[in-house]
Amino acid sequence: MNFKSLIFLFISCFSFAQNNEFPSAKVDSIVSSIQLPVIPSYQINVLKLGAKGDSVFNNKAAFDKAMALCKKNNGGTIIVPKGIYKINGPIHFVSNVNLKIEKGSKIKFSDNPQDYLPMVLTSWEGTILYNYSPLIYGYECSNIVITGEGTIDGEGGKIWKSFKTKENDGKNRSRDMNHNNTPLQDRKFGEGYFLRPQMIQFFNCRNILVENIRIENSPFWCLHLLKSQSITVRGISYKSLNYNNDGIDPEYAKDVLIENVTFDNGDDNVAIKAGRDHEGRSNTATPSENIIIRNCNFKGLHGVVIGSEMSAGVQNVFVENCKTVGYLKRGIYLKTNADRGGFIKNIFVRNIQLDEVEDCIYITANYHGEGKGYQSDISNVHFSNITCNKATESGIVIQGFPEKKIRNISLNNIEIKSAQNAISNENAENVLMTDVFIGKRAMVPSAAK
Repeated sequence: MNFKSLIFLFISCFSFAQNNEFPSAKVDSIVSSIQLPVIPSYQINVLKLGAKGDSVFNNKAAFDKAMALCKKNNGGTIIVPKGIYKINGPIHFVSNVNLKIEKGSKIKFSDNPQDYLPMVLTSWEGTILYNYSPLIYGYECSNIVITGEGTIDGEGGKIWKSFKTKENDGKNRSRDMNHNNTPLQDRKFGEGYFLRPQMIQFFNCRNILVENIRIENSPFWCLHLLKSQSITVRGISYKSLNYNNDGIDPEYAKDVLIENVTFDNGDDNVAIKAGRDHEGRSNTATPSENIIIRNCNFKGLHGVVIGSEMSAGVQNVFVENCKTVGYLKRGIYLKTNADRGGFIKNIFVRNIQLDEVEDCIYITANYHGEGKGYQSDISNVHFSNITCNKATESGIVIQGFPEKKIRNISLNNIEIKSAQNAISNENAENVLMTDVFIGKRAMVPSAAK
């Protein structure tokens, strides 16, 4: 190595060391740029439209009429008072509407798949296609709100749950269509393909607020923020333990604030995604970026996940001041493979308290050992002030490829009190560790006797 190369390496390492501090000013800038929805003053109580909160009557017509009246009045608030409101079919949002589910009220959706036809344009595990309508669905809307202290129940634990064992043909067909660039109009699924719908999906929407509600018993992903921007999710809680019950999935999403959320999910708490494979790598795909996750209580499979569907890239993610309530399989999990491509970069995680996990921090470019030809670029990932009581498997895992190394990882003030394996670090470069303790801390060495 010549003198110029040494100087460049020194400057690069110095710059990296200087730039791994948590960028609070950047977080503040993102938060200030997020626009909260503006809702007109018009209000309509669903009881005035014939709704009955008796858990039996089908309230589909009343909720559809309420949404139509809001559209006629250029928006407004739909009030759902105390009671249990069964709805045999989806709620489709229009712009400038607040669905206010008051304390003591519950919206309970049917679990008859026929109720969620005709199909709508949606997405399934990173591929855009036509499928059953999500239970609550907004497409190309702006200024949309779900608020109140009530509950949304997706009734996902019976018929929808049975779809899990039957979904492989549909899943594989969707992925083949992704890889083969099948025209969108030919990507028809729905009946016979067993791809479960999301509980709530906002697709190509702006200025979204989801606040204080409780989400239970989703058929599939709970809150899917797809190709949407300027989003606030705060104060909500979960008890949704079915298959693939991710809590919040921002996908191709921008400017997202997730705060003060209490998770209890059957899958990932927050899973940041950006499309799958060829579709995600297309010229029209956009990364997920500017995502803030703070002051949350994690419980479920994994705390915060990036991937594995992230082919358009994920950047500028900030996670801080979160803790677990009970067991997680993995605390912070970055996962991609050689089918994805794309990038994961500029990730900052600080002030995280974990209890018992399988793995505390896990970064892998070889998820499931799958794929070839499209290795992802993982760089500039920073962890600070992380504590964990016990890792039954590994404390820290970093897995790159020899020809595509993971770069610029900083670990500062990490304490994992117990771990079966401390660190597994392969095919990574410029990994900076400062005050990292795994297992019992070494004390002052004893003197010879």
